[in-house]
Amino acid sequence: MKNILEGLNSYQKEAVTYIGSPLLLLAGAGSGKTRVLTHRVAYFIQQKIAKPSEILLLTFTNKAAGEMKERTFKLLPEIKNLKSNNLFAGTFHSFCCRVLRSDGNCIGIPPTFVIYDSNDQENLIKNILHELGLTVKEFKPSSVLYYIEAAKNSFQTPKEMASQSHGFWQDYATKIYSLYQKKLFEFHALDFNDLLFKTVELFIEHPDVLAKYQDIYRFIMVDEYQDTNQIQYLLTKLLAKKYNQITVVGDASQAIYGWRGADYRNLVSFTADFKNTKVINLEENYRSTQIILNAANSVISKNNSHPVLKLFTQKKSEDKIKIFEAESEVAEADFIAQKIRFINDNIKIPLRDIAVLYRMNAQSRVLEEAFLRLSIPYVLLGGIRFYERAEIKDILSMLRFASNKADHISEERIEKALGKRKKSLLLEHLKDMDLKNLTSLQILESLVINSGYLNKFDVKDEEDQKRIENIKELKSVAAAHPSLSGFLENITLVQQEYSLQEKNKKKENRDGVKLMTLHSAKGLEFEVVFLVGFEEGILPHSRCLINESEIEEERRLCYVGITRAKDYLYISYATRRLFFGKSSLNEPSRFLSDIPSELVEFEENIEIVRDYRRPKKNDDDLVYDPDIY
Repeated sequence: MKNILEGLNSYQKEAVTYIGSPLLLLAGAGSGKTRVLTHRVAYFIQQKIAKPSEILLLTFTNKAAGEMKERTFKLLPEIKNLKSNNLFAGTFHSFCCRVLRSDGNCIGIPPTFVIYDSNDQENLIKNILHELGLTVKEFKPSSVLYYIEAAKNSFQTPKEMASQSHGFWQDYATKIYSLYQKKLFEFHALDFNDLLFKTVELFIEHPDVLAKYQDIYRFIMVDEYQDTNQIQYLLTKLLAKKYNQITVVGDASQAIYGWRGADYRNLVSFTADFKNTKVINLEENYRSTQIILNAANSVISKNNSHPVLKLFTQKKSEDKIKIFEAESEVAEADFIAQKIRFINDNIKIPLRDIAVLYRMNAQSRVLEEAFLRLSIPYVLLGGIRFYERAEIKDILSMLRFASNKADHISEERIEKALGKRKKSLLLEHLKDMDLKNLTSLQILESLVINSGYLNKFDVKDEEDQKRIENIKELKSVAAAHPSLSGFLENITLVQQEYSLQEKNKKKENRDGVKLMTLHSAKGLEFEVVFLVGFEEGILPHSRCLINESEIEEERRLCYVGITRAKDYLYISYATRRLFFGKSSLNEPSRFLSDIPSELVEFEENIEIVRDYRRPKKNDDDLVYDPDIY
């Protein structure tokens, strides 16, 4: 029989073998939480504490669930009859879907119900708006769906939302919510959030059904508990109420999805709702050096609203965190590209083990162009290359048509993006523009404003905010290339570099530097990490500067970024940045001053780098040639 406890530290062993009251595992970054959870499942099965069919293992992605299941089975090679369907490891939604297919008829949901995707939902909202005599301009479908999703995540019915609504928009949003639910019921359909909402509703209204599932799944294990929202918390609370055999794993310091409804306070509520909860801290880190962990501890310790773990490691290294102060975002991106080339050539760290992390998707543009100039392969994770984003293509089609009225392809895209009426208005506006005497930036701003294109977006919507930021970042390119023809030529050349890199890289080959947002990096680790744009207004984001709870979430985001690094960490900021088409003087992020000076050292340029947009009078200074862009 395999020794499941082999290789675990004392706290991990305690976490795996603990039996009795509810268990809360506060697991720091890199502390082996997945290992502990899978070993705990395997231990319970091996020791016959639980049958595989009595364990409910919940997580947030199918990939994570599949990996946990696979790891568990590998730990139990001696159990011959352990079949995949004996152990439920899956997402909250997949579990709820199973429940509703079986017992949803108790609340009028047939087993053949369909699940609407986002397109189905938007089309249904548009139909409802038409019925009510409302326009998509007044009530953008994605904004209404965001409102409905927030209500469902908080387990709020249309009636409950109506009782607390105020103002014209919310009053109508609650009516739309009510009609939306009625139509879903008529169509025998559920949306993604209904899967959880209706399961909780079923359990509350039919205690016998709840008791059935409590008896089936006596042992509940939940991963990433800091990322649960209110309804997910309520679901686990209901399921575990009878036997109190529940284990949850989480780390409040890595709670970075508050904007999505996740509530790290569920970790605190858990100990209040489940009496006699055993709490075990997993603070030994198996990923990063102690210098990197000391920096992370120093940053996160400034948060006061949640428990903070103090990470430590046995891993030894004298390499300090490197800080680079750039004179511009171009100089910053160039330094990063050159440093990556140096690390790859001299330290022989593969490009796939290097990551560049940033706060906003729009920041990828200048980095991508620096990598393309130096022919450094890169992979954009969790995002689309800057010039391939739909909103950027839409704006570029307007600019290309302005430059060349015979460009029928661009004209078609404009009509698709704006509709026939707005396209006609834009064409009329173009007739009145003196393009020869305007800069590319002036033309871009005029077309964006007068086309009404920005009306497509809701500033309260997180995804729409990113699209608006991307459009603003395109202004930075226009500011660097005053002539419209030069601006469009530059972009065409960059896009050509994209194409060449894709042709030279097999689709299955992901061996390039990883570029991604800090949010996308959670759960990953790399030998070398570059944290870029470490400035006030970027990290922390300007939208968060007046709200202390949002500043705390930004600090957690910074903490997540730091703890992705295993051996080498670079932090960079620019003293002057052309961002969103405007030049600004930026202060370094407040989080930089949280890191003790003895943990860092300033990095010098590999070679002299000057921003071509601000050429110096001294001929000896290296000046960028715009043609290479």
